Amino acid sequence: MKFFHTDEVYAHCDVPCGVYTTHQAGIAAETVEKMVEKLGETDESDLNSRVRMIQTKEEWAEICKRELLILWTDYFKEEHLEMFPNLHDTFWKATKLCSANKREISAESAKSLREAVEEIAEMFKKAEGKGASTYRQNWL
Repeated sequence: MKFFHTDEVYAHCDVPCGVYTTHQAGIAAETVEKMVEKLGETDESDLNSRVRMIQTKEEWAEICKRELLILWTDYFKEEHLEMFPNLHDTFWKATKLCSANKREISAESAKSLREAVEEIAEMFKKAEGKGASTYRQNWL
């Protein structure tokens, strides 16, 4: 006999595990950019390939958004606002770019997303006390 109703929930971490990284957001942003590039190279009559690329682009834009939201809401704290006065605006704009990349096929939006994630990766590295590094070193 079951006395309590339970719901299955999913989360990165409700208990502070201390494992935060920009790796997945970076890979996701690069994937979005690559899919947009490939879409531009694909013949419009190749409907199957185009549908698969669009689906991949949208899935990875959502992954990027989820990873950015985890960093924004779980990792970065009030004390980071002194280091990065534009922290909230940077994350807000980056997550909006994720949504834009789900809605449209735009090389400009895809590039802007990758650059926004690069900026956040630099902020993360500085917050971790590791200093600035190149964008790709954060997840390779």
